[in-house]
Amino acid sequence: MRIRLVLLSFLSVAQSHAATRPNLVLLLADDLGIGDLGCYGNKTLRTPNIDRLAEGGVKLTQHLAASPLCTPSRAAFMTGRYPIRSGKWHLGTNCHNKSDFCHHPLSHGFDYFHGIPVTNLRDCKPGEGSVFTRGIRLLVFIPLQIIAVTLLTMVVLKYLGLVRVPPLVFFSLLCLAAMILGLLVCFLHYFRPLNCFLMRNHEITQQPLSYDNLMQRLVADAAQFIRRNAEKPFLLVLSYLHVHTALFSSKDFAGKSKHGAYGDAVEEMDWSVGQILKVLDELKLANNTLIYFSSDQGAHVEEVTPKGEVHGGSNGIYKGGKANNWEGGIRVPGILRWPGVIQAGLEIDEPTSNMDVFPTVATLAGAPLPEDRIIDGRDLMPLLQGKTQHSDHEFLFHYCNFYLNAVRWRPRNSTSIWKAFFFTPKFSPEGANGCFSTHVCFCHGHSVSYHHPPLLFDISKDPTERNPVTPATEPRFQEVLDTMQQAVDRHTKTLKAVPNQLSLGNIVWKPWLQMCCSPSGLSCQCDREKQARRASH
Repeated sequence: MRIRLVLLSFLSVAQSHAATRPNLVLLLADDLGIGDLGCYGNKTLRTPNIDRLAEGGVKLTQHLAASPLCTPSRAAFMTGRYPIRSGKWHLGTNCHNKSDFCHHPLSHGFDYFHGIPVTNLRDCKPGEGSVFTRGIRLLVFIPLQIIAVTLLTMVVLKYLGLVRVPPLVFFSLLCLAAMILGLLVCFLHYFRPLNCFLMRNHEITQQPLSYDNLMQRLVADAAQFIRRNAEKPFLLVLSYLHVHTALFSSKDFAGKSKHGAYGDAVEEMDWSVGQILKVLDELKLANNTLIYFSSDQGAHVEEVTPKGEVHGGSNGIYKGGKANNWEGGIRVPGILRWPGVIQAGLEIDEPTSNMDVFPTVATLAGAPLPEDRIIDGRDLMPLLQGKTQHSDHEFLFHYCNFYLNAVRWRPRNSTSIWKAFFFTPKFSPEGANGCFSTHVCFCHGHSVSYHHPPLLFDISKDPTERNPVTPATEPRFQEVLDTMQQAVDRHTKTLKAVPNQLSLGNIVWKPWLQMCCSPSGLSCQCDREKQARRASH
């Protein structure tokens, strides 16, 4: 389940401790590259509010996503665990009927929700194309071509008197073709209204989703949430639709950046960060609020439209991007600000993970960590406050789906940061910086190159991952790999079997779980967002 905007009040904090607990604001972008922000070196996109956030707090330069894909990365962010431990992604909203909301945020500790409970797809925005183009080609156009060739061949053979073809065969093939075309038309017609909708708590408020001033609407609601909870500690998670496709921005930002629709969306998101900072300042809450800003993984470099327009961001100097574990896919912005508690203008070059947010938030809220499961994240506060100089993560494990792709080792007695790849994706076309022929890189089979021995880099000296070390260039080559393999063996022993969320039984469409704003289910179209705006005016 990919929750794109979540608002919640952390009401379990004991009220007697309200004065000592900070407010917590977590801002998470989608598909934003580390090279898209001014504070990380971008010179052409305008991100003054995010840059101001970095100037007033700590900038992490080795902040890592636990996965290079949106949903498993967000699962790690929300649980503090490697996603391989829980399989918590693409769950949907309901389990047994369309109103049980078993996977809804309100069923998992959230007090308020406003956003989309599924993925922001380009299919949700008319005119932006489809992410299913390749699937439609394989499942529709190729079968139709085969049927057409078969029919033509049978007609010719029958005409030449070489074979007798019963009329029922012709009829059956024509019916099959008609059925395939009918299913395609239904899919194209009904996908958007059935899957692209906005919710407020358990109610669908807009179906299909409208992108008109969407950022303004959601940020205004976030500001209202802060105002409603200003007198007690709160936790606000603002999980942006920006800058995942479908790209969108309001008229105040459309066409204003130097990087097309993508740049417009980045600059609108930066504006929204400024709105959150503004309301915190207005309510005099800034000094008692920890703010965290990051992205779920690196920029999607293969995001190019059929017209050749680049709709992906920049990962700066780093190789690769979304869906692979080169640094460009997992090294993300990491900015934290808490005036008077965290030193302003500090830069920390130690490996940290988005899994660290969960234990950090729990500790600050005075909530004990769960004892019935392994928590892989580490409390960031000792590192942020200078109480320790090194990351608590000696080893970090990088997965591509459920395959262990790479391992990172930060030795306690060395400045080196080793990264070993067991396999790497085959970029296409050759020499490219991504898998453009398939839109994303895959994790197995002919899509990857396996490395025996593993491909080893010293990230501290070679952050661009261009020059792997060898036994000839690194005397400790085998010793380093042996140490990392021992860490892998220990880690693997801690893994338990989890449900396969992508099994056929889980991914097949279940009409009885389909959500619709109409009680009858006959016309899934409504706009209660517009009605609410009219009522407020």
